[in-house]
Amino acid sequence: MSGTEARGAVEAVWRMESARIVGALARYTGDFPLAEDLAQEALAEALVSWSVNGVPAEPAGWLLTAGRRRAIDTFRRRAARDEKYALLARDLAAEEPGADALFDPAAIDDDVLALMFISCHPLLSKEARIALTLRVVGGLGSEEIAKAFLVPVATIQARITRAKKTLAAAQVAFAVPEPHERAERLGSVLHVIYLIFTEGSFASGGEEWIRAGLAGEARRLARVLVRIAPEPEVFGLLALLELTAARFPARLDASGRPVLLEDQDRRRWDQSAIRRGRAALARAAGFGRGLGAYGLQASIAECHAVAQSVAETDWQRIVILYEALGRLAPSPVIELNRAVAVAMASGPAHGLELVEAIASRGELAGSHLLPAVRGEMLTRLDRRDDARSALLQAVALCGNAAERAVLQRKADELA
Repeated sequence: MSGTEARGAVEAVWRMESARIVGALARYTGDFPLAEDLAQEALAEALVSWSVNGVPAEPAGWLLTAGRRRAIDTFRRRAARDEKYALLARDLAAEEPGADALFDPAAIDDDVLALMFISCHPLLSKEARIALTLRVVGGLGSEEIAKAFLVPVATIQARITRAKKTLAAAQVAFAVPEPHERAERLGSVLHVIYLIFTEGSFASGGEEWIRAGLAGEARRLARVLVRIAPEPEVFGLLALLELTAARFPARLDASGRPVLLEDQDRRRWDQSAIRRGRAALARAAGFGRGLGAYGLQASIAECHAVAQSVAETDWQRIVILYEALGRLAPSPVIELNRAVAVAMASGPAHGLELVEAIASRGELAGSHLLPAVRGEMLTRLDRRDDARSALLQAVALCGNAAERAVLQRKADELA
């Protein structure tokens, strides 16, 4: 196997299993920052070993074993941890070759949740909590996280490094916090799950438009979280993820190319996911406290899910929901989405006014979203040259190859 093939295999395993690997190593060592370092060392070892010997039958187990052995080496070097090392060494020797007791089926969910709550510890800043959790739980690279935050890669790397040092210095225990401690961290945990899902459903870079595995992991975490923290916004988030994921089967054609909402075959939408999402949204509303930001977004997704076509969608209701969402959680992206809804409800000229107002403030300057939306509205207004210019600007800023191809094709149609 070539080095490139080995790297691809390592990246694939890490993408799918990173949270379980780091969580299991953290449970094993009782040291979260160390566990993440051990996992990274195991990945480096795999790059060399797998290029020579091929990918093992159980790649995640191989990485765990490599990480565990490096843990033992680390404890061996720490004179103060002899007792811990002896226990680890004994456990390792007692296991059958190739077996891996770290993947306890009953403990996996708790491992991942503990990992998330530790990453969202109140000792860390909000930005650091989200960046660290995306890194160790979502398995995202620094570049992907930087795009999610619209900040430089170096900034994200510095946040992650500082966060790990802070947790190590504070000797934060690896465990799911007690119920009374969960509330203060729940908001960050929800936001992290949301960002992981967003990266899975609209990949910021690479060749794929949808990373179904990553989005699926976010949905799984939301389902687990709703069992241990049955709060309105947890149900709201779960509803949003289910209703959004319901459209996945229709978002790619037979060749794997993106299909936009107006061109999707709605018969292919996952009706089971729609039912689950609507049920979760009803649970969120049933608390009688009003919907939060995730519940409002889920309500918008529900409008799309129940409509027979784009033309039959209740765009006026979506505009109202975006207005409420903008007051609750102000964001230029929410404003941009509202502008799209206004364009659908009242015409592209009205939507374009809102887009130009966002642009005049310099917001979303580094994102492809604003010129992409602007290009769509200008196209509908038959301002072809301006529309093509905006779409080409979006192409230049877009980091995802599949989405970039869609934008380029639209620009070419206006030439």
